[in-house]
Amino acid sequence: MSLFQVASRRLVPQVSRALKPPAKKQKLCLEMARPSSNMADFREVFAKAKHIAIITGAGVSAESGVPTFRGAGGFWRKWQAQELATPGAFARNPSRVWEFYHYRREVMLSKHPNPAHIAIAECEKRLSKQGRSVVVITQNIDELHRKAGSKHLLEIHGSLFKTRCTNCGNVTANYKSPICPALAGKGAPDPDVEDASIPVEQLPQCEEDGCNGLLRPHVVWFGETLDPDVLTEVEKELDMCDLCLVVAGGLSPRVALPGYGRSPENYFDDQFSFLKKLQSVVRW
Repeated sequence: MSLFQVASRRLVPQVSRALKPPAKKQKLCLEMARPSSNMADFREVFAKAKHIAIITGAGVSAESGVPTFRGAGGFWRKWQAQELATPGAFARNPSRVWEFYHYRREVMLSKHPNPAHIAIAECEKRLSKQGRSVVVITQNIDELHRKAGSKHLLEIHGSLFKTRCTNCGNVTANYKSPICPALAGKGAPDPDVEDASIPVEQLPQCEEDGCNGLLRPHVVWFGETLDPDVLTEVEKELDMCDLCLVVAGGLSPRVALPGYGRSPENYFDDQFSFLKKLQSVVRW
């Protein structure tokens, strides 16, 4: 299986390991790869691939203006995401956490897929007509891949637009704006804004018959494990694929898949040079 890694313009490509499941235990070897934009090599590998996996991170959504709340200046009010996106933070102050996620949901409702999302979705659509499969495995929770038209999509960190009941566990899609009346006009990110301190009974509630449990965003928070069912699907797709493309920033793997290492054969200079190559290969 071939791995092509596509770096965001803002990130230096990092060392990774080959996504090739060994038949038996082997000593993993890390190899450095020099940047490459060899179109002939890419065409040859792409033309032969029947099952393609495309792994994306935050960098693929950066051109859509999606805030990450990471690094210097990455604050919502006076908190960073890792202070709010935790089970403990939600238990202590569900109103504050819901204000944070309500703000993020409202922002994302105004954002649109960029050429990276559209190219990936078009790749899946066109190759499916040739009997070839494309799966998108994303860390992003913004659903921009879905908006762009990607059908075979694995969201390993969940979605901003799904909720999970803390009582009955029901997961459902939720695109309401606002998600509940009490959050209307709330969630402003400015540091001088006071918490709304919304009573729990006025926060998003489960609509399953007889439940009325408190809803939480269906996303993976810091300190939580990833969904084992989703990870099983990811492992199956990576086991089956004969070409893996890692597109955009955040190239250090957030998920360790058992039995897999990583060692890229090629890098492309940035995601946009890659997209031009992908478009010319698929011929649209």
